[in-house]
Amino acid sequence: MTLIPLLLADPSPSLRLLVLRDLLNRSNDDEEVMELTKLQEGDPLIQQRLSLQNNDGSWRGGEGGGDILGEVRLTAQALMGLGYLGLDPDHPAIQKGAEFLFAQQQKDGSWPLVTPGALLDGAARDIKYHMIPLQTSLPLLGLAWIGYATDPRAEAAYDWLLNEELPQGGWPSGRHYEKYIFAAGYRRLAHSKFGCRTNTTAAVVALALHPKRRISRSARRGLDLLLVQETRQTQTLGFEVARIVGAERPRGGFTYFRRYDVAQILDLCWRIGASLEDGRVADGVRFVKELQGPRGLWEYPRHPEVSRWITFDLLRSLSRLDTTSDWLSTEPRTPFQPYPKKPKRF
Repeated sequence: MTLIPLLLADPSPSLRLLVLRDLLNRSNDDEEVMELTKLQEGDPLIQQRLSLQNNDGSWRGGEGGGDILGEVRLTAQALMGLGYLGLDPDHPAIQKGAEFLFAQQQKDGSWPLVTPGALLDGAARDIKYHMIPLQTSLPLLGLAWIGYATDPRAEAAYDWLLNEELPQGGWPSGRHYEKYIFAAGYRRLAHSKFGCRTNTTAAVVALALHPKRRISRSARRGLDLLLVQETRQTQTLGFEVARIVGAERPRGGFTYFRRYDVAQILDLCWRIGASLEDGRVADGVRFVKELQGPRGLWEYPRHPEVSRWITFDLLRSLSRLDTTSDWLSTEPRTPFQPYPKKPKRF
């Protein structure tokens, strides 16, 4: 790849380490890999996050970080970033953060919906939700990114999440007692009566990070429903990478996955096993390649400093997508309207 030297020139040792491991397939005993592993602790991206950890293992938001999100959410977000950057799950800060999250977990495997500093405190109380999949999928994302997906406590959270899956696939906005609540149009899941794209995306990403559950029926069905939307927006390409490395703020509850990021969808495709035989996946690849800049990078105008990170992420996805697999889609390709017009009676 001609882009490799450009990525390896990045000042972040974490990015250079990921390039060696994930694009050049270097082993852990490679001399350069070992050297960068030692340098990684001094990466400003990691140092900045570690400086915001509290003594109990939780995270605070810092300047402009949005402490209103609560300790559970901030801790999960910090762990997502550290896991993406490649920090070892045995790192003391990672272990303390994981134990903090597990300490907030309920006996049924979920995390509380409404508590002081909880995930969705205000919105949940006002709308009277009794269950929102995000209450568990967002903390689970933090744990899965740092390599704790197979911990028995995380497995209990996965079981809870799968128990809340809709019969037709995907995940709802939530329930009021046993009654499902409709999703707002901007996050309505196509071909699903109660499906919510934000809740489904969070659940599918969590499943995609599990070594075994990533190819489960639930993960594949959820991805299949997400692929139906087929939205192509240049301004959102790479947003999830920008957020996870800290350039974009981690805002939103129901709006957390409001943006349809094709880069994120392609990442899910190779992790879950959707192949280029699926026309929707192939179209996504063509869309991405058309946006590649003259220097070979995928630029992110809002925060140019993360363009190399987004380029790395896209190159990894493009190199790992299979041309053939046992992937099977059951959803027809249909135009998606977030707010379809209601038919007139007369």
